[in-house]
Amino acid sequence: MLFDTHVHLNADQFMEDRDEVIKRALDEGVKYMVVVGFDRKTIPLAIEIAEQYDFIYAAVGWHPVDAIDMTDEDLNWIEELSDHPKVVAIGEMGLDYHWDKSPHDVQKEVFRKQIRLAKKVGMPIIIHNREATEDIVQILKEENAQECGGIMHCYNDVIDYAEECLKLGFYISLGGPVTFKNAADPKIVAEEVPLDRLLIETDCPFLAPHPNRGKRNEPAYVKLVAEKIAEIREISLEDVAKHTTENAKKLFSIN
Repeated sequence: MLFDTHVHLNADQFMEDRDEVIKRALDEGVKYMVVVGFDRKTIPLAIEIAEQYDFIYAAVGWHPVDAIDMTDEDLNWIEELSDHPKVVAIGEMGLDYHWDKSPHDVQKEVFRKQIRLAKKVGMPIIIHNREATEDIVQILKEENAQECGGIMHCYNDVIDYAEECLKLGFYISLGGPVTFKNAADPKIVAEEVPLDRLLIETDCPFLAPHPNRGKRNEPAYVKLVAEKIAEIREISLEDVAKHTTENAKKLFSIN
């Protein structure tokens, strides 16, 4: 039983064959998924998909790349949606210094507002990080984000920062990059992060794991991530599946 903690089945890439993609995931033992909405277009569809399937849940938040577009009304909307029975987290949120659409100071303010919202509604957060790890960790500490906890989504940095996040009560989620031949840091993280603080994901349709790298990613491929972690840790796939699924269900308060 596998739990893909971060999917974008609400992306345009799945509009033509979403049901078939979900069936393939079930066939590979993926029993739970969280569809992440991150703007005005993707949030309603994330909830709509979650409503259609008992085993699919939703997260709602605002992506840092588009932070400049978020209004107070959007934040209030996210707060209202947090009451929906299928919404289990706030996010994805965070910082992205790769793209230059939203100034860094705007990203930081939107990030802080969403952390405060998550603490207010009592939900975990999902962190997007691209080239901004130091600032993210600093903000998490300053905002006392350990009060809500959450996920370092698709973690792809050094173990030292992962340990800082673990101290704040966060889970570390690994995706396709852990299977890449040249990805040293995720492999170290896969080996050293305690098994009770580890999660798995695809971030589909992005970052497909080896041997599908460069193709459209999909939830069925989370099994490849779990298999690689099992290989690195020298444990069984069943152990990885059991622990990461239990971790996700605990974090998201899923029975």
